[in-house]
Amino acid sequence: MPQANRFRHQAYSNARPATPFHLIAGEPGPAVGSEDFRRRMQVVGDQYRNAGVSAIYLVHGTFVGGDAAGWWAGMSRFVPGIANTLREISKKWIDAAVGESGNYTERFRCLIEDSINRDAVPHIDVRMFNWTSENHHLGRADAAVRLLDELDGLPNPKRIMLWGHSHAGNVFALLTNLLRGDADSIDTFFNAARSYFRSPITRTIDVPVWERVWQRLRSSDGPLSSTKCDFVTFGTPIRYGWNSDAFAGLVNFVNHRPIDGQPEYLARFPPTAEDFLNAANGDCIQQIGIAGTNVAPGILARRGWLADRRLNKLLQPGLRVRDLYGRLKLGMRVPNEGTTLLVDYGPQSGNITQHLAGHAVYTEPAWLLFHAEQIVKYL
Repeated sequence: MPQANRFRHQAYSNARPATPFHLIAGEPGPAVGSEDFRRRMQVVGDQYRNAGVSAIYLVHGTFVGGDAAGWWAGMSRFVPGIANTLREISKKWIDAAVGESGNYTERFRCLIEDSINRDAVPHIDVRMFNWTSENHHLGRADAAVRLLDELDGLPNPKRIMLWGHSHAGNVFALLTNLLRGDADSIDTFFNAARSYFRSPITRTIDVPVWERVWQRLRSSDGPLSSTKCDFVTFGTPIRYGWNSDAFAGLVNFVNHRPIDGQPEYLARFPPTAEDFLNAANGDCIQQIGIAGTNVAPGILARRGWLADRRLNKLLQPGLRVRDLYGRLKLGMRVPNEGTTLLVDYGPQSGNITQHLAGHAVYTEPAWLLFHAEQIVKYL
């Protein structure tokens, strides 16, 4: 996508991708926790460290956050302490129920941090960023604003690496448009969402992080102006465009197996029952979670519903829900930005509730070393 992307959506096409992609076989490597695993992860840590990486963020995808239905968002305007507590409790319940099946957990975070660090060398922090995980424009926009606010508060970061599963990758795409957008496009974005963070009755700001970030983006020394950001996406459905001036590197992992008789970079649609139940041809969720599959905010959350409708006009113009089937038939796997790794992870273990139609493999600890080493290679 261009440097001045202005929140433009990615186009859908079955033509050969203009961005680089590679078909590779996944290699899980030595057992997690083994001596060989620790040695190779420390090599990865040294390479990250030599590149100036001071922090790694793990950002989960849709439906595994602490407020996937948006219940606590409205409450937070009146009783933020209670709402935050309920959000944290909900997230802990989800983590306990699903573990690392399409989800980042505290245990996974500790595994990375302990594996890449050792005594007598600069420490690389590994952090979690949790968002509501709502499946609509406003949910992802709110995550991008809050993530930008958190990154802006870090003490002099030189280089940050962000890993995002599923729609977290689209949160990152919005983040890049905020970071390097021009004043008009940024004002258009915040004005579209204004009903969400400013009361239409009292005209007061009741979600202050939005106003704070808006003002920071308007300032002469914008956020992260001297910080390099690297983005890594895992199974991210193709949605929003990226501003290519806002990152040092971008790598996309997609679980994919080519289909005989069609180009190697495309997925089959509709998938067969075997494909969906066994993820025989890769990640079905990455394939189908494209424009037209949002879940609207609850009608009772009128302010959020209105903001989401206005954001839709900015972020997804001309992409009608009724044309969804035609977009899905294109079978697009490779986004229009970054380097994409189409990875054959082999047969998926367990049933569909465990592998999530091929969408859960990216966050399994057994594949951590593989992903970490590929990131070194391509970033």
